[in-house]
Amino acid sequence: MSETKSVKSRKVPKKDAENTSAAIVSEKPVVRNTQCWSPEPSTAIKLLWSARFCAALLSNITDCDETFNYWEPLHYVLFGKGFQTWEYSPTYAIRSYAYILLHSLPGHLHSLLLQANRVLVFYFIRCVLGMICALCEVYFYRGVCKAFGANIGRFALLFLLLSTGMFISSTAFIPSSFSMYMTMISIGGWFLGNIPVAILATALSTFVSWPFACIIGIPIAVDLLLRKKQVFDFIKWSVIAVCFILVPQVLIDSYYYGKLVIAPLNIVLYNVFSEHGPNIYGIESWTFYFINGFLNFNIVLPLALVALPLTILVQSFLNSKMDMTRQLLPPWLSLLSMYIWILVFFTRPHKEERFLFPVYPLFCLNAGCSVAAIQKIYHWIFSRYKPQHYTISSNWIAISIAVIFSLTSLSRSAALFYGM
Repeated sequence: MSETKSVKSRKVPKKDAENTSAAIVSEKPVVRNTQCWSPEPSTAIKLLWSARFCAALLSNITDCDETFNYWEPLHYVLFGKGFQTWEYSPTYAIRSYAYILLHSLPGHLHSLLLQANRVLVFYFIRCVLGMICALCEVYFYRGVCKAFGANIGRFALLFLLLSTGMFISSTAFIPSSFSMYMTMISIGGWFLGNIPVAILATALSTFVSWPFACIIGIPIAVDLLLRKKQVFDFIKWSVIAVCFILVPQVLIDSYYYGKLVIAPLNIVLYNVFSEHGPNIYGIESWTFYFINGFLNFNIVLPLALVALPLTILVQSFLNSKMDMTRQLLPPWLSLLSMYIWILVFFTRPHKEERFLFPVYPLFCLNAGCSVAAIQKIYHWIFSRYKPQHYTISSNWIAISIAVIFSLTSLSRSAALFYGM
């Protein structure tokens, strides 16, 4: 009590009191909430594992290539019997057995240790694919949060978690899905500053699964070679990738085909430099990918398509005025991969749904950037003088987009499961 009284009775000099009050007044306008909540990676992995295991058990096989070009050869490797398509004929040899052998490891483990029937082996492999996909998604999510912030990160996570496109592709046994995994690792590693991971993941996607996936790594190469001048590191890790990925792959394929085979090169020669190319298997109109993309991502697709101009607009005119943190990479570069992919594949006459799988995560990232840009524009127009984070004033926009997207995606995924 005595201490309390002495403190209360202590007098502050008038001059000091004026200075203190002036300091308090001057500090008030600069106090603002600049933080934004996002799930921890440990929480994200639990959510994603739940979604991917559901996909492994409930998602149908949507592409005939998955059955005849991958499950059949895998059945041959595991059990000694399986159909062979022309793509595995030594005459063409455009598919790699290294990709099949990589996926045979969990099948061998399950069938040998547990002596389970083949149906259980099938579902076990799909569950392993779902688990791996979820791990890649969390790594990608971490990179997005670091490069773009928590708000864009949590929207990218939501779009990854519930989109019908990810429901279909996450456990599909086709190279496009493997390239999608590697997209998340390479772009995530790039955003996190882990250059060896970014280069090796791009190389793994290019050599083992689909050579055309290398175009996703173009912005990474531009960043390393032109912006950061890390030419030596780029060459070093590229050479390592060739030695430890491509060379073993060539040895494996040459053994199975009985002659020297470079499967990635054969795919390019057949699809790009042959007289007919892939067009003999059918062509589609320019609207095919827009319709298919909207079915699999609904409002995320148009949001993703306008991400680059919206993000550049906000960064150029609003970020400095709103005192917001700038991105580690310029938006024209960090969002460029999706647009390069669209430019190449949307203009090809032969179109298939699986050709978009590698950029599905980029749809989610770019759409998250668009949502954040719309929120910032709304905050600037209606609440720019309030000392609060832009997500607070524009929270209703985020909730509306999340609800519409979630309900539409879940209904579409359910319709696919029930064959509607």
